[in-house]
Amino acid sequence: MNHPLDSILFIQLPENALYEDTGFHLDPSIMLPVQKPNANEDFNPKALSWDGILAGILTLLAYDADNEHIAYYKSLLLHTRPNIKLELTEAAILKIKNEDYDIAEEIFLSLRGLDSEDPITILNSALFYEQRAESYRNSSLHDDANAYEEKAHSYYKKALHAEPPIADAFFNAAFFYLKQKNASQAKDYFETYIALCQGEEFEQDETVQNKIEKAQEIINDINSKNLDDELFKSAYDFIRLGQEEKGLEAIKQFLKKNPKVWNAWFLLGWALRRLERFSEAKEAFLQCIALDGINVDVYNECAICYMEEGSYAESKNMLYKALQLEGENTKIMSNLGFLALREGNVEEARSFFLSVLEFDPDDALVLATLESLK
Repeated sequence: MNHPLDSILFIQLPENALYEDTGFHLDPSIMLPVQKPNANEDFNPKALSWDGILAGILTLLAYDADNEHIAYYKSLLLHTRPNIKLELTEAAILKIKNEDYDIAEEIFLSLRGLDSEDPITILNSALFYEQRAESYRNSSLHDDANAYEEKAHSYYKKALHAEPPIADAFFNAAFFYLKQKNASQAKDYFETYIALCQGEEFEQDETVQNKIEKAQEIINDINSKNLDDELFKSAYDFIRLGQEEKGLEAIKQFLKKNPKVWNAWFLLGWALRRLERFSEAKEAFLQCIALDGINVDVYNECAICYMEEGSYAESKNMLYKALQLEGENTKIMSNLGFLALREGNVEEARSFFLSVLEFDPDDALVLATLESLK
């Protein structure tokens, strides 16, 4: 497989070759990078264009930011495209919306190569890595998901140290840590966000006020359920790291004091399901639902337990309830496919798997399963 730098060709141009187009006096002693349309084909000089040179510079920023002439290339790029940061950021966001994650990641590499200290780029990188981790998780690629969560964590830490502080960095980081079941850290960051958004300039900003309201709502929920209790956090960490027995011990201690907290029953069920104690896990998830812990993950986990017990009708019921909450959740579609296979309905399973690929064409598990059905 070719490296992106294999598509770069360096050329030398006369000093004023591009002056009329760019207003930039070239240094003829420094060769310019040109992006070839195809790394494996010879470059046609007639195809030389300013866009090709810009593309070459962006590739160097992404993959060779320590190039000896990188400062010169940055100057050339910024002189000719002064709004390049905004252009690239908007392009990356569009790619993310279209789930074209490889291109989005390359754009963020270029942005960080252009300005590695830009706080908005750092925050957007964190948000991107978090979303890509979630995509990998939904495709059951847990190792990749873990790796991208670590990247997200790293960039959130950088964004949180920006000066002056970026309020949205704290707001988004709070949600990231909430997903990690680190309620204490999430609570701290929500409180920081609220503190940063005090003052007359924020009072009439409806978006900010809605975020403050949401942050306070979550803080109140954490407080009322004691989710920032160390036992709850340690239980999650133990289970996530594969130490389910220790996780069970911690979450059972937490439940003795907090029996009405559905989130704790979810952790209990999660640990039991990972230990393949499906009947006990199912009861824990049903307790979640009884305590209004109604969300896609609870329904999905409960469905898995029913499936493993051979209770296919109940499993399907849970999965369809999850699908009603999130109609485009590929994890739920995928599990409906595997349930159909358990029931011997191959064509129905194939239909669900093909639906998954409409949203996530690279789902490795689904692709492998479809291949096995040929």
